[in-house]
Amino acid sequence: MQKSISVIDLGAISRNVTYIKSLLGGAKFYAVVKADAYGHGAERVSAHIERLVDGFCVAITEEGAALRVAGITKPVLVLTPLTSRDDALAAEFYNLTVTVNGAQSARLAGGLNCHIKVNTGMNRYGCPLCELPAVLSAAEGCGARVEGVYSHLYCAHIPKERERQLKLFKEAARAVKAAYPRAFCHISATAGALLGGEYLMDGVRCGIGMYGYAPCGFPRGELRGALKVYARCVQTSAFVPRGAGYGVAQKDYKSLSAYRLGYAEGFSRTVPLGEGNLCMDAFVSEDNRDFIEVFSDADEYAKRCGTISYEALCSVTRRSERVYIS
Repeated sequence: MQKSISVIDLGAISRNVTYIKSLLGGAKFYAVVKADAYGHGAERVSAHIERLVDGFCVAITEEGAALRVAGITKPVLVLTPLTSRDDALAAEFYNLTVTVNGAQSARLAGGLNCHIKVNTGMNRYGCPLCELPAVLSAAEGCGARVEGVYSHLYCAHIPKERERQLKLFKEAARAVKAAYPRAFCHISATAGALLGGEYLMDGVRCGIGMYGYAPCGFPRGELRGALKVYARCVQTSAFVPRGAGYGVAQKDYKSLSAYRLGYAEGFSRTVPLGEGNLCMDAFVSEDNRDFIEVFSDADEYAKRCGTISYEALCSVTRRSERVYIS
């Protein structure tokens, strides 16, 4: 076996889900498994936690289809707004709930279950409040089944910003519920789940917290990471002056070992893993163990890279062999 190894602790993910659910006071829990469950493997993670959650969220139709093929039966909400008839047909075939963000999108959703996305200030996806009547009219006219309405907190750690968004969203929720009294209203991801109170509404969409990390400005508390990555030693050689990978050695070594992990596995060349530069497929190190742990805490690794835990987790590619434990 030549691959590096990603060890994914399904038990840790389950415990994170259970902990966050304990904060919700009965509100629903939708597990966000987009981007291959943030690098943890969407199909395996979803199958393991399906009994604990009320539904799933994915980014695109293909991700939802993959869950259905894997045997997932609970509701799956596609977060990217519906823009084509092809995606509408796929959503119908795989029984996916689509997102609509305007009247045109609503008309494409005829005969489908859908949630309306409202733009409350993030300015990414969603319709402004002034267009909501037209969206509702289009949905009713084409027979789209409006099951929910949602938005997203873009600065949940800033009280003034989140309060302003919540106020706007409550106005939108009232309008949707006037037409669809049983509509499921949700504005919060992990941050809102940790805030609690009125931010919980009917439920939350939890992503990063499920994998053991907290959003900017929030403590991790009882959350525990679920992913570790190990590089495999392929060769140990007596040192031949004067290189160390793609770089000039800064000293003479007794020996150097080559480890099978590189930037093709999603690791950054800006963060040294051994001696010299990280290569596409390998790095060299004075260490001569069979395996070296190169990733165990996404917050710590992200800080070294100048990024965030979300990107650090999602960057780890399928090129590493995944080993699941519980």
